[in-house]
Amino acid sequence: MMPLTLPVLDLSRLDRGEHEAAAFQRELRAATHEFGFFYLTGHGVSEALQDAVIRIARQFFELPDAAKLEIENLKSPHFRGYTRVGGELTKGTVDWREQIDIGVERPTVPRGPGVADYWRLDGPNQWPSALPELREVVTQWNDALSRVALTLLRAWAVSLGAKENVFDSSFATNPSTLTKIVRYPGKSDPTPQQGVGAHKDSGVLTLLFVEPGKGGLQVQHGDGWIDAPPLPGAFVVNIGELLEVATDGYLTATVHRVISPLIGTDRISVPFFFAPALDATIPTLTLPPELAAESRGITADPQNPIFRTYGENALKSRLRAHPDVAAIHHPDLA
Repeated sequence: MMPLTLPVLDLSRLDRGEHEAAAFQRELRAATHEFGFFYLTGHGVSEALQDAVIRIARQFFELPDAAKLEIENLKSPHFRGYTRVGGELTKGTVDWREQIDIGVERPTVPRGPGVADYWRLDGPNQWPSALPELREVVTQWNDALSRVALTLLRAWAVSLGAKENVFDSSFATNPSTLTKIVRYPGKSDPTPQQGVGAHKDSGVLTLLFVEPGKGGLQVQHGDGWIDAPPLPGAFVVNIGELLEVATDGYLTATVHRVISPLIGTDRISVPFFFAPALDATIPTLTLPPELAAESRGITADPQNPIFRTYGENALKSRLRAHPDVAAIHHPDLA
């Protein structure tokens, strides 16, 4: 029996006439209803930009420790900057990876009465003085992937019987997109370690680009796991918890994990998290009856409640993943 693989969808079909666009929308809905994950080709993000983001990632992680720790996330109340290996947790267990977190560049929001706690996530990034080119490459990446993500979101809306622009207002001002640039170092003693533990993403959708030839991503399906190695030039796309909320579980955020590479190699991975404004509440769609009959409801997990306001969901995830940052900058929440 052949192992299950994730579906492959071609975004350029949306530009090939009404018939092809409708077929893409149906396949998009089916893939995310059944798997919550798929590969995306035909997205228009150039090979040159993909190569540039991998190259700049390698250049950063090859810097001396002092240059990386100049922007350590412990210095940022907004959870931005560099996290050393072992500095992040998933479900209380250490993830074996190092990374940079880069969000939208904004001023710090002053705290005060009536100011929601999640506004603490807004603020400036930290940029390494030894690699000023990083900022330009990540800005280009953010702009290109934001366009792809919004196109996908509009296609989902149509496929679910809603107006194409039903989600637009949540992203019109102050979206909270986040780019992570991640390196998984080789680790075996004697078996591979947890690169990142089993989890769901807290936003709307994720576009993941992985260094060619480097596997490790696994997607939960039923009682097992599907391996999702990179396809040349393609993104791996998955839905986050807010699309589960928007569809009452017709689309369900899927649990996934990463197994670290073995000793002697490593893996570069660049996930882009597309998310609305921190104070945005994602619209709840009224699905056609035949789809509503297949809705599974929002996942009820006391250990991981799903909030309708994105900022609450995002803050929940950051506090859990980085308790050391929380203890320094947000002891009242920690």
